[in-house]
Amino acid sequence: MAGLTGWLDRFQVALYAAAVAAGAVWGLLAPGAGAAAEPAVVPVLVGLLYVTFLQVPAGELLRSLRAGRFLGAALVVNFAVVPLVVLAMFPLLPGDPAIRLGVLLVLLCPCVDYVIAFCRLAGGGARRLLAATPLLLVAQLVLLPGFLVLFLGSELAEVVEAGPFVEAFVTFIVVPLALAWLTQLSARVTARVAPVAEALMVPLMIGTLLLVVASQLPKLDGGPGVVLGTVPFFAAFLVVMAVAGRLVARGFGLGAPDGRAVVFTGATRNGLVLLPLALALPDELAVVAVVMVTQTLVEVVGMVVYVHAVPRLLPDRPAGTGGSDSGGADHAG
Repeated sequence: MAGLTGWLDRFQVALYAAAVAAGAVWGLLAPGAGAAAEPAVVPVLVGLLYVTFLQVPAGELLRSLRAGRFLGAALVVNFAVVPLVVLAMFPLLPGDPAIRLGVLLVLLCPCVDYVIAFCRLAGGGARRLLAATPLLLVAQLVLLPGFLVLFLGSELAEVVEAGPFVEAFVTFIVVPLALAWLTQLSARVTARVAPVAEALMVPLMIGTLLLVVASQLPKLDGGPGVVLGTVPFFAAFLVVMAVAGRLVARGFGLGAPDGRAVVFTGATRNGLVLLPLALALPDELAVVAVVMVTQTLVEVVGMVVYVHAVPRLLPDRPAGTGGSDSGGADHAG
């Protein structure tokens, strides 16, 4: 299983791109069949969220609070800097409230899953970032409603009905999260389930991308072209956050490994975890889910660039040139 998991991780970017392309072809050439795939989205997405949350170590929550400067930097970059960057870039988006809602849902919440793997590949402080993921997850779920109100105001009520939104939040996020953290209470069960969950992560993401694109594209007025304008927006966000993350890391006096982790957590977003909220919207707002999937695809391609660029942006310091509360880089994979 380890060999297969390693192969899937190595080629995950190409596999995700292929899944989106296949879903687009399916949805455009056979819209009836694509729409018929929608019932399959729910079980695949629930499985994806369960294995995602299983990798968020609930037991590390209190330990992460002792990580001083690193935790402060991670919170500042995600919940102060990112909203300000999105606010500054917001006028560049189309005026369609549904597209704007999709962008907000995906950009205002930090990633808690594959960011760890990419951070490790770049020589970042992946273990410290992993320990911070429970707090980042809880914080984003608490802050997201307020952020949406601040950004959209009265427009939010026009595009979102509270009932289905809350139901989707409980069904697809709270329940899988609770089940995953209950699983972690038993070390024996976790030891058996964790390797399987890790192996299923990439296949479930492939299935989710394929099914969501195939089922949502036929609902779009104007076809997939309506979301293409968000691609340069998401790419620009990655460029801006590389610089912003570096500034935050330097401002908190972090060494290279933890600084790289801050850059990665500020840039990677939680699109697939928040996707159930988009799928709870009425059919005329199907563009929200497609926008979120588009961001995920742009991001995973961007992470390949980040793995090579971030170590140059935050190079290792020679021994004795200054300290931080950083641990070392996590090279074990």
